[in-house]
Amino acid sequence: MRVSLGVVSLIGVLFSGGALAEPRAGDPRAGEPVDVVVIRCGALLADPGEAPRASAVIVVEGGIIRAVGGADLQIPQNAQIIDLSDQFVMPGMIDCHVHLSMEFTPDVRLRALQESDADRAFSAMANAQKTLLAGFTTVRDVGSKGDALFALRDAIDAGRVHGPRILASGEAVTPTGGHGDDSNGFRDDLFDQPTPMDGVADGADACRAAVRNQVKRGADCIKLTATGGVLSNIGAGTELQMFDDELRAIVETSHLLGKRVASHAHGSRGIKAAVRAGVDSIEHGTFLDDEGIALMKERGTFLVPTIIAGKTVERNAGVAGYYPAPVAAKARTVGPVIQEAFGRAYKGGVRIAFGTDAGVCAHGINAQEFVYMTEAGMPNAEAIASATVGAAELCGFAETIGRIRPGMAADIIATSESPLADITALQRVTFVMRDGRVVKMAGESLLKP
Repeated sequence: MRVSLGVVSLIGVLFSGGALAEPRAGDPRAGEPVDVVVIRCGALLADPGEAPRASAVIVVEGGIIRAVGGADLQIPQNAQIIDLSDQFVMPGMIDCHVHLSMEFTPDVRLRALQESDADRAFSAMANAQKTLLAGFTTVRDVGSKGDALFALRDAIDAGRVHGPRILASGEAVTPTGGHGDDSNGFRDDLFDQPTPMDGVADGADACRAAVRNQVKRGADCIKLTATGGVLSNIGAGTELQMFDDELRAIVETSHLLGKRVASHAHGSRGIKAAVRAGVDSIEHGTFLDDEGIALMKERGTFLVPTIIAGKTVERNAGVAGYYPAPVAAKARTVGPVIQEAFGRAYKGGVRIAFGTDAGVCAHGINAQEFVYMTEAGMPNAEAIASATVGAAELCGFAETIGRIRPGMAADIIATSESPLADITALQRVTFVMRDGRVVKMAGESLLKP
């Protein structure tokens, strides 16, 4: 990869809240502030879903894309040059389903008793940086305990630490014993019984209170659990676990407060009930049937597939003692069918937004999801669009991220090969810029250890 002399100044872009460091001594422009960065692209996929253009130039100023053009685009005299003329350049990717403050391991239940909110904050920061360096410049965190994730989001926004842009939901809204009730499987005397402040709510009124409490805490979006889940330690299956009035109360309250709603849903009855209640996205969609596909298409509901999570739990269920018995049983039923359900949803015209459930799978390997999506019949170009323009639309950011256009945030990544030809190229991101700050260059992290 060719890197121009001007790029050496970018190594200073680490934990500083500023856009860029000044040029190092010896550079002809030493002493002049670096306000403008110019990226020369070998190929530029500015609008995923459309054809890439060759030999394009991007001008970035103050973290914003100011101009996009050809080789004849006028270059500001004070600009630093990043030479990616042998690279494929595209918008930063978006993962609509992560859990940054956790990563599932066989001892996760013991760690739940040992770890504090401060422990989770440090884990979340490390996982956020892995995710950013993998080329995911925005994530939607759909379920976290305590205040750690909110604090990390705010620290990233303030420029105190590096990480992807985060939309945080806080605690999922769930019924007693539902997927999201963290007291499942523990002795009653170990914890105070969870309340709507913790997201656990029964009945429409309590569900309204649970939503309002998450918004009060700082939630950007709301997560609900319409059905049982694989990793909750309870043998209640993966079908519908909320009543229609509860689902409607959550959705109506969330939308009243300007928050979009993501619904965890595996079972077909639960998927359809959540869609009818008006959720904005279905997460997982494992047992989606033809009626559910038609309903999601009619309502414009997004599917966030998380195939990699299904593959992960199926594999782990084959390891003796990895999961408690109720969890292993559910993992064995969900894992084998989730990819096929996604393929039918895609072919049925359901809108797709990229998501992995990272935290169930390892953080930083998010791009493996693209392989499973394309194996199920989605073309490379559409899979990329699902993680850029599609995901940006679901998150409410269509005007600011997901494309490389003047006025949009300078979230830009590059790969050595074209992912339109080889989707695995997205597992080998060589360059990452987030809001105009370079955090990865020539395949190497620029973040301080």
